[in-house]
Amino acid sequence: MRRALPAVVLLLACGRHTAVSGAVAASASAVASREPGASPPSAGTSAGTPCGELSCTQFDSPGEALLAALAGDVRVVALGEAHAPRGATAPSAARRFTDDLLPLLAGRASDLLVELMMPPGGCADAAAEVREKQAPATSQQAPTNQNEYLAMGERARALGIVPDMLRPSCADLDAVRDAGEGAVEASLEMIARLSTVQAERLLDRDARSDADRAKAVVVYGGMLHNDLEPPPERAKWSYAPALDAKTGGEIVAVDLVVPEFMVDDATWRAFPWFSRYDRARLGAKTTLFRLADRSFVLVFPETHP
Repeated sequence: MRRALPAVVLLLACGRHTAVSGAVAASASAVASREPGASPPSAGTSAGTPCGELSCTQFDSPGEALLAALAGDVRVVALGEAHAPRGATAPSAARRFTDDLLPLLAGRASDLLVELMMPPGGCADAAAEVREKQAPATSQQAPTNQNEYLAMGERARALGIVPDMLRPSCADLDAVRDAGEGAVEASLEMIARLSTVQAERLLDRDARSDADRAKAVVVYGGMLHNDLEPPPERAKWSYAPALDAKTGGEIVAVDLVVPEFMVDDATWRAFPWFSRYDRARLGAKTTLFRLADRSFVLVFPETHP
């Protein structure tokens, strides 16, 4: 993954101030009915400190929280971030994952699939038009997001984890380009479909490899795409249910949230964990919420100068 690659940026699923934010706000509360009562398993890691509802647990570091979420047999680590907004000054979730969390997966993960597009060389015009159609959503995001994803791939390779991007065909891009006002939704469906196809291929390869059979495939992108139980209106936007079936339940979904990016608006308030997160009380440490079986939200500690 080199910065010269002509990637099409598809970073749409953070939920806030994007073309799909209304769908997120309308449906995020659906997970509230699935609140579990037990704390997340933490065998071999810090047990953390209980901090409230939704099995809220605090940890001294993001790494301890992630390892607690990933306890047990895991073949797919489905990571979704709230993308850094334009003008953000705090380190993004992507940067924090690259620096602090990705090294913990060395030797435990075979591959890292990131939510950037690598189209064939023969459809540059379609790729440019897709970028233009995505502008209403991507223009709200920090311009550094793409480079941080590429840096994540480079760091993964240095750790022995093979990085890759999503690889649409020219026909895939043509379909998004021709979707008119539905181009953003078509992009979201394409991301989920390509993520599913490529991750399943990696899982099949790992199953045939003595070296990688026990390792996990890591998928990193926006928060809409890793929902294990998406509501019907956005079921086509998530790859997680298909990979859940593929692995027989050996998938863990973790949303990564930077507290400085949270805003008290309708979109954020729709998430059932949002009202349980008191930044003044919890902001000094990493907070892990358990939304359902194998579904977590990891809120990073506040950034200090």
